[in-house]
Order: sequence, then structure tokens, then C-alpha cells
Amino acid sequence: MTDSNQDKCRNMGGASLVGPIWFIGWLFTIGFANLTFWKAVLALIIWPFYLGNTVGM
Repeated sequence: MTDSNQDKCRNMGGASLVGPIWFIGWLFTIGFANLTFWKAVLALIIWPFYLGNTVGM
């Protein structure tokens, strides 16, 4: 591998953190906001809304 290929591979490491962080945030929101099943399913897409709505009360 050349040096430029190794640099490209090293730069992709941060992208692998986004999924787990998003999933942890989603689970936290379900527990913190006491969401029902269907609201939890909807929170898959818009979980920051539910978290902000609960904290803003």
C-alpha cells in the first residue's frame, strides 16, 4: 500500500462512531421520555424532537 492509500484508510475511522452514538441517543430518548411503542418507532427518525420536547417542559 502506498502512503496515500494508508492515509485514506485512517481518515475513515470517525465514520464508524456515528451509528453507535445515534443508537445510544435513540435508546436514551426512549427511556428518558417514556415513549410508547409507536412513538419509539417514530423516534427512529426524529429522536432529537422527542428529547427536546421532554427537556423543554
